[in-house]
Amino acid sequence: MIGKGCVHVYTGPGKGKTTAALGLAIRACGAGMKVFFGQFLKNGDTSEMTALERFADLVTARQYGSGRFVRGAPSDEDRELGAKGLADAKEAMLSGDYQMVFMDEANVAANYGIIAVEDLLEMIRTRPDGVELIITGRNADQRIIEAADLATEMREIKHYYKAGVAARRGVEK
Repeated sequence: MIGKGCVHVYTGPGKGKTTAALGLAIRACGAGMKVFFGQFLKNGDTSEMTALERFADLVTARQYGSGRFVRGAPSDEDRELGAKGLADAKEAMLSGDYQMVFMDEANVAANYGIIAVEDLLEMIRTRPDGVELIITGRNADQRIIEAADLATEMREIKHYYKAGVAARRGVEK
């Protein structure tokens, strides 16, 4: 359906990495593709997960986070959840059941040492033809960027958060 398949990386300090990935996931659903959407570090009731549930016949969406920010060294729970997310994403990628596999915030998880950069590179190296792999999150390791077929950096120019606008349901959460 998608031919060779490519590796996408959405990174950078600006808003829009997960949003870009979600748009791609919805476009894939529109084409009848099966999607695995794994979110690292995130847990909770978000509009993005609610939206993906509407495509339950095409999308498997899972979260691998404790629901709190990682500050300093990650906890054992953070590492266990990261390992589970990595294993599930790898299984989905190799299963032949999914044409797109998303690892949302995996760059951040790697940056905090919750998962290893080498594990992400191994995912890229072992990705079967016909599977699109999408990795998002700030601070992507340069080796991940170099291994990708497409790398986009989101850069903030202006953000209403600095004017006191809190995160809004349906827009940022």
